[in-house]
Amino acid sequence: MTSKKKIALIGAGAIGKTHVEVLQRSTDAALMALVDPSPAARLLAEAVGVPWFANYHQMLESNKPDGVIVATPNATHAEVGVCCMELGIPVLIEKPIADTLAAAQRLVDASNRSGLPLLVGHHRRHNPIMRRARALLDSGCLGKPVTATVMANFLKPDSYFDITWRREAGGGPVLINMIHEIDAMRFLFGEIASVQAMSSNAIRQFSVEDTAAVILRFRNGALGTISVCDTATGPWNWDLCAGESAHYPRQNENSHFLSGTDGSLTLPGLDIWSYREQRGWHDRLTQERSTPHQGNPYEAQMRHFVAMIDGSEAPLCSASDGMRTLAATLAVHQAAASGLTIMLDN
Repeated sequence: MTSKKKIALIGAGAIGKTHVEVLQRSTDAALMALVDPSPAARLLAEAVGVPWFANYHQMLESNKPDGVIVATPNATHAEVGVCCMELGIPVLIEKPIADTLAAAQRLVDASNRSGLPLLVGHHRRHNPIMRRARALLDSGCLGKPVTATVMANFLKPDSYFDITWRREAGGGPVLINMIHEIDAMRFLFGEIASVQAMSSNAIRQFSVEDTAAVILRFRNGALGTISVCDTATGPWNWDLCAGESAHYPRQNENSHFLSGTDGSLTLPGLDIWSYREQRGWHDRLTQERSTPHQGNPYEAQMRHFVAMIDGSEAPLCSASDGMRTLAATLAVHQAAASGLTIMLDN
């Protein structure tokens, strides 16, 4: 690779601005255009010195980028992503891959048809802490996985809900926040076989949930629980514990607890608990720490996207992979509404 890849960003919301910051620091890629009809996006494009377009068709007609980041509302992901791939452009599409499984399938089919890579932006997979956890599990040091307890409980300020769609169906913490935990558990424990769930809107009483509790059965026989709440005061969530973003004050706590037959692992602290000699609850446990390395997962994701464009790496989260995470997350809503166990077809 002799020069920076030219990347167009479609969508300049909160996550879009994160991508702008990453591209400004990148040694592998450069922002070539910003697409978003809002006046604020036009001002942002002027500030960073790139062309601004009100719609992506205008941008694609003017100059073909090496890659495109799609950070538009979920319901438009399929339309934008398919269009780019039909023009021969690799795509990084923000999570969730789409708003429905039918739309996600359109993206899977377009990627297969074009032979182009599609990367779904489940950025935690690129975090060195998560990569180290995956390596530890793959090494067998935990034995056979048996349980996972995941907490994603935090307090979103009242001003967060000034935007109407965040008070409506699809704008709650299941599709916005819990989807990260479901993808992380798939990344670590493997495919999910079934989902049970309950949800509540008892605190804010919006039409969308503010709290949900989920039980997952993995295909390997392990069981997992995830609680998510955006109206709870406390430190037990990945965003506060992992230090991925300077936007959140880091807490010295763990939010993920993974247990196996031979050991247990806490995240993001990467503490490993195991027996050295006699095994049983009357015997002494040994605690070791695998020192967590710091790193910006969005920067790592961008390096990976550039390598995908060059053809030297396969997507860490492909279209079909992202679709399976979406299916498990949508199953949470289905299970909560019906009271039934939802079986997943993986």
